[in-house]
Amino acid sequence: MSLPPDQIPPAKPKISPEERRRRAADRLTMIRLKMAIGRELDERGITTPAEIGAALAMPPAEATRLLTGHQWREGAVERLEAAAARLGLQVPEAASED
Repeated sequence: MSLPPDQIPPAKPKISPEERRRRAADRLTMIRLKMAIGRELDERGITTPAEIGAALAMPPAEATRLLTGHQWREGAVERLEAAAARLGLQVPEAASED
């Protein structure tokens, strides 16, 4: 059963190649940051959501979602970099584009 033309949902906009490359680079950075933050939290014995939230200075649910989320989200890299800096971790430099 098809919908009438006035009820067809709009097509999802295509992502430009530049945006796709930026998101791929962000995903790699996010993975590195999540691993470094997780390792540091483990070394400090910080395991509960409440402790993780306190260590990262954010609500426990937000901290858990930030560290366990698998989907790219706008601003996630910046929040992970801030969390890493709060723990005193080296923040990896952004890859330069040539």
